[in-house]
Amino acid sequence: MTVPGRRAERLADRIRAEVAEMISGELKDPRIGFATVTEVDLSGDLHHARVVVSVLGDADAQQKSLEGLTSAAGYLRHELGQRLRLRRTPELTFVLDQAAEENERLETLLQKLKKEQ
Repeated sequence: MTVPGRRAERLADRIRAEVAEMISGELKDPRIGFATVTEVDLSGDLHHARVVVSVLGDADAQQKSLEGLTSAAGYLRHELGQRLRLRRTPELTFVLDQAAEENERLETLLQKLKKEQ
C-alpha cells in the first residue's frame, strides 16, 4: 500500500530535519563524528526510512560513526514519534553517502583527461 500525494515527501523532509538536529545537538556518543543527514528515503507504506548520512573523515571514522548512529536508532525513532506525533514511526536504517567520494573520483578522472589533451 502506498501513500498518495506528497505526504511521503513532506514526512521524509521533516524526518531529515529532526534527525539532523538530534544528531548535532543531542547524541553524545563519542563514535559519532561530524555527520550530516543528506537524504531520507521512505518506503511506500512509511514503515521504513533509509537515512543517508555523510560523515567527515577516513573510512574508519565513517564506519565508527555509522555504528554509533545505528546503536542510537531506537532513541532517534522514539524521539521522532514524540516530536512528529506519528502513530507509527518508521524503522530507521543508516547508510553512508558515497556521493562525495564518487564526485572526487570523477573530478580526478576529468583532471587526468585534461592533462592528457
